[in-house]
Parts: sequence; structure tokens; C-alpha cells
Amino acid sequence: TLLKDPKLSSVVLNPHTKSAVKQKAVNDALAKEKMSPITVNLMNLLAENGRLRYTPDIVSAFGKIMSAYRGEVLCTVVTAQPLDDASVTELKSALNGFLAKGEVLKLETKTDPSILGGMIVNIGEKYVDMSTRSKIQKLTKIMRETV
Repeated sequence: TLLKDPKLSSVVLNPHTKSAVKQKAVNDALAKEKMSPITVNLMNLLAENGRLRYTPDIVSAFGKIMSAYRGEVLCTVVTAQPLDDASVTELKSALNGFLAKGEVLKLETKTDPSILGGMIVNIGEKYVDMSTRSKIQKLTKIMRETV
């Protein structure tokens, strides 16, 4: 969120800005946000080594590590139309059956009208395409091969 500030990001991401100026800008911004000393140290280290542009990637990677530590399993479900609450509850119940003991489902739903119907499920390392679009594509391929 710090790099979303246009003034700060222009200073921090400019390769011609001196390291000391970048560190001061980062320290000032972090002081306003009341960040923990560990976060301040990390951001200073990134600024000192010219690596602040990697902050979003680092935050994302750390989030994945913490999710794995907590036993969270990310599941993305894509449907052609938004699911109602009852469907989401039913889906969660079905997906929880695929999890090992101690794992926690972290469900993310997305909509993509181009799949026409059905759903695409991505859970952990597994990918299942049950969309109408993929079924039509398979049938079209079979029909073309037989002609």
C-alpha cells in the first residue's frame, strides 16, 4: 500500500534517487503508518539494497507461506454467473471433503461468462474443468476427427 502513494513511489522507484533519500522517504511513510519495527527494518533493508520494487511480490510470497503454515488450502472456483449463498455453502461442504485433517478451506469465487455454465475448480494442486465451454470444445474436436 505504501508504493500506491504516487509521490512516494516516484521517489522510491526512481533508480537515480540516492539510497539515503529513499530510506528517509520510506522511514517517514512507515512512521505515519505506525508499522512494527520488524516491518520497518525489512523495508529499510529493501530500500538500502534497491529492492523496494519487489515489495508486492515479497508480501504475496509471505502471505502464501503464512497460509501454508496455518493449513489453509486456496480454492478458486470460476462460474459463469455469481453463486448465491446457498450454492456457496453447498460448494464449501463438498470441497471440504477433499481436504486432509487440519486443513482449512480458503474459497475464492470468480465469474467468467465465457465458460457458459458449469464450473472450473482449482484446489491446491488439482484442477478440474467442468465448464460447458470445455465440454463443447471436446465434442467439437471429436466430431471433427470423425469427419
